[in-house]
Amino acid sequence: MKFSEILPALRRRVRFFWEAQTRYDIHSPFVAGLVEAVLEDNRNYYAFSDIEVARSRWLADEEMIHLPRLGAGSTISDASQRRAGDILRSTAVGPETGRRLFRLALWLQPESILELGASMGISTAYLAAADARIPLLSIEGNAAVATKARQHLADLGLQHVELVSGLFEEQLPAALSKLGRLGLLFIDGDHRKEAVLKHVQTCLQHHHNDSVFVIADIHWSEDMELAWSELCALPEVTLSVDLFHFGLLFFKKELLEKQHFVVVPAHWKPWRMGFFSGR
Repeated sequence: MKFSEILPALRRRVRFFWEAQTRYDIHSPFVAGLVEAVLEDNRNYYAFSDIEVARSRWLADEEMIHLPRLGAGSTISDASQRRAGDILRSTAVGPETGRRLFRLALWLQPESILELGASMGISTAYLAAADARIPLLSIEGNAAVATKARQHLADLGLQHVELVSGLFEEQLPAALSKLGRLGLLFIDGDHRKEAVLKHVQTCLQHHHNDSVFVIADIHWSEDMELAWSELCALPEVTLSVDLFHFGLLFFKKELLEKQHFVVVPAHWKPWRMGFFSGR
């Protein structure tokens, strides 16, 4: 991250933390269940260690990969070529975010998963490992990076993933047509406001009452925060949950009023125990 971007990023993080609630503040049964399943569940699944052991091995990959500029680019490097291991280090989701994606997919049990932005396949692996019965289709814009991601998924034995390479605008219509009803959407490929809004609008044509759209890096920049605000305001969205590294959009018609939550694990705010929050 460039020096000029550090202070604004810090402000966004502090503002999020200040606004955040914990499990002790939430009265919605559905959101309480989500928080318990995704943020507070500390069980260690075998897939976690498999993926992280593999990640440490892939970080040593010295192969040089050409990087045409796609989307908002990188805050780490503007180089046109980078080591595969360095790309993985700077673009892949971290272990904590990966585990949350796994738990989210495990809890929701969606009929399908669509990912926009596989990168080196770490997030794809976490989503796919939750349940091999759920069809997962992932799109990666860079063909060379997509090839690496396929190798990584094969290395982990995740054979039920279909990974295609190409621009989202070109591949998305066919992917949606193939999946039909969209259960879980994970967008983590283009961090520009207009692109995110456009992809969500396209995917809304295939959503249903139990769909969930996951938007990565909603506090990555002011542009992404604006995108998140506009997404939360969409008439189809009845519930939004901000978990900092990603946000969740729900479309449950049974919710009569639009609701928005900003949530952190309880240990992040240990002073907000039940007897302090009015419960």
